[in-house]
Amino acid sequence: MAGGGFSNGGTLKRAHLYEHKITSYLIFSCIIGALGGSLFGYDLGVSGGVTSMDDFLVEFFPHVYERKHAKLQETDYCKYDDQILTLFTSSLYFAALVSTFGASSLTKNKGRKASILAGSVSFFIGAILNAGAKNITMLIVGRVLLGIGIGFGNQAVPLYLSEMAPAKIRGAVNQLFQLTTCLGILIANLVNYATEKLHPWGWRLSLGLATVPATFMFVGGCFCPETPNSLVEQGRIDEGRLVLEKIRGTRNVDAEFDDLLEASREAKSIKNPFQNLLLRKNRPQFIIGALCIPAFQQLTGNNSILFYAPVIFQTIGFGSGASLYSSVITSVALVLATLISMAFVDKFGRRAFFLEAGVEMIICMVATAIVLAVSFGKGKQLSFEVAIFLVIEIFLFVLAYGRSWGPLGWLVPSELFPLEIRSAAQSVVVCVNMIFTALVAQFFLVSLCHLKYGIFLLFAALIALMSCFVYYFLPETKQVPIEEIYLLFERHWFWKKVVKDEGSSSGTSV
Repeated sequence: MAGGGFSNGGTLKRAHLYEHKITSYLIFSCIIGALGGSLFGYDLGVSGGVTSMDDFLVEFFPHVYERKHAKLQETDYCKYDDQILTLFTSSLYFAALVSTFGASSLTKNKGRKASILAGSVSFFIGAILNAGAKNITMLIVGRVLLGIGIGFGNQAVPLYLSEMAPAKIRGAVNQLFQLTTCLGILIANLVNYATEKLHPWGWRLSLGLATVPATFMFVGGCFCPETPNSLVEQGRIDEGRLVLEKIRGTRNVDAEFDDLLEASREAKSIKNPFQNLLLRKNRPQFIIGALCIPAFQQLTGNNSILFYAPVIFQTIGFGSGASLYSSVITSVALVLATLISMAFVDKFGRRAFFLEAGVEMIICMVATAIVLAVSFGKGKQLSFEVAIFLVIEIFLFVLAYGRSWGPLGWLVPSELFPLEIRSAAQSVVVCVNMIFTALVAQFFLVSLCHLKYGIFLLFAALIALMSCFVYYFLPETKQVPIEEIYLLFERHWFWKKVVKDEGSSSGTSV
């Protein structure tokens, strides 16, 4: 197949010798590690709801509040078009993209666990500041601290899960990050639905409850082990072997440990991992995993819906309470989709989920655009039937995203890179992801204002482009040991032309 790469059965070095059992130690470590996603998810869910609450707008953005209530019918595309208001959301992601490079050094030198703990502390302090904010400056400073926490967490958690997981279930384990992200979004929307009725301080409770997942993550993280890969990379060889035996539930880990040692030797020879990202042998992983996939994940348009679901639903004619309730429905879709993906991604593979969900997402975006073009605008209120149809369309879109670009946008990059550049590469992944997250957050509402329903056609076109990229250039990585994934690119119909000129040396690197 043009985009499929090669069949990996029997072609890898020591994969068939790996042994593992599902141990309670592994389960505990991965669940606690995955709580990093709940920080990201809670913020994704809570910020859009808070920015649509009247009490919040009255205190910090009275001009937006006045514009919102200028008419009885909230059907103006531009009611929420305010760049300072959107900066409340996007400042977090600008902070995250900067902080991830500091996280890279900590993750590489002190371990994945250290970054997870540091991220939880920063997030906790940011949540306290936001809950007690008296002015916009306090709000933005709190958002920056939240962003630093997310930058550290998103840099370390996908690596932690991919390195802890056995190869045969790595997809499902890594998607715990997406599952906790989705649960965080769902809980945030439920919290917003409840606090919206608590005047005038309900929004403070919504923001302040972000301390809860941060506390669980910090306390639980203190009891989790470092990954064997990181311990070996730090020179703690015996400790790395003991942790590997403990999480695999067997002492027969020679094959996997030999791969770790080989990867570590290669890693120690690398003085500047960021420069090595650009070597020909690493170029396919860099282009796919560090640039295209994290950018594409945001350009699907899904996070625009997650950021501003209450605002979108109010903009197209739903009342305040109904809009928050509708955003809860989209959060439920995300959780269901992630569970589906966890159950089947290691059976059907990453490419199949990307491609079939891509078709569904395109159909949903086009249908939404057509309905809005025909039934909405010029002061018209949406009919009940049309409103329900839009909620269903958005539900189906989120359901498709939640089993494809949502979880796989973190899973695939985390498993592509060799150990010597893995921490540096993950920093670029998070940076690119956060750049596009921040840009979408900052400019979606102004785009909605000017493009109107056309914004959904734009997202449909981008998803079509992404699906073509996946079909032709992404090899299947299911059940391939993480230290042997580089072999996929040496056999891929296109990427082998990119890496071959480095000769045999690239073929023996890990």
